Amino acid sequence: MNVILCFDTRTMERRPYTLKRQSPHGAHAPKTSWNNVAKWYGGYMKGEDTLQETLVFPNALRLLGVGKGKKYVDIACGEGSFAAHVAKLGGEVVGIDIAATLVRAAETRQIRGAKFVVGDARKFAEKFVGVTFDGATCILAVQNIDDAGAVFANAARVLKKDSRFVIVLNHPAFRIPRQSSWGFDESKKMQYRRVDMYMSEHEIPIQAHPGSAPSLKTFSYHRPLSAYIADLAKAGFAVDALEEWVSNRESDSGPRAKTENRA
Repeated sequence: MNVILCFDTRTMERRPYTLKRQSPHGAHAPKTSWNNVAKWYGGYMKGEDTLQETLVFPNALRLLGVGKGKKYVDIACGEGSFAAHVAKLGGEVVGIDIAATLVRAAETRQIRGAKFVVGDARKFAEKFVGVTFDGATCILAVQNIDDAGAVFANAARVLKKDSRFVIVLNHPAFRIPRQSSWGFDESKKMQYRRVDMYMSEHEIPIQAHPGSAPSLKTFSYHRPLSAYIADLAKAGFAVDALEEWVSNRESDSGPRAKTENRA
């Protein structure tokens, strides 16, 4: 499941802008960068029937409400998949990502109406001094950034009054890496979700390839929902919508298919 948050923001004057390109991160990229797993991630996003394409992107686009000729910023844009959808609907979009390898992959797609730049999600507003956008997104990324509050503060700086900020993240209550899991109650013949350490904020290293390359890691940062709301309020946002999406995938075989789907 995913939590979707939509927000209103304060006004800023809109002016023309140019992008300041940073030097690409190399061997000294921040540990939260996905440079080291860019090849794997790019391959995954090219697959058919991904959760992003079937569930996440359509709903995020609906909530964003893309307007033709309006400008958007996609924070932690990866290899540009979501930005491509925004551009296809007529929006102009700038994608920001700290992983230079992913930004280069996005640029090679040559998406009309989209620009991409290497930048830190925690301080990207410095690239757009005096500039405002009509909307912003951060899709399945904020849980991989160590300072969510800084991301929200930067988004507030570049968004126009009453514009929308759509955030999609792994459910902070039920999808905590290493601290949540499925169990099965034999007496009730029911699958259930076990959750540990929900209220404790912590960093969790994730092995991208546990079998073939265990040294390749990304990082997840767990925070309770109250921490996200507190950081958003501090940045001046007001929450006006929250949606929790259930996966569209189903178990169609096996003795526990019915209880798995119910869970």
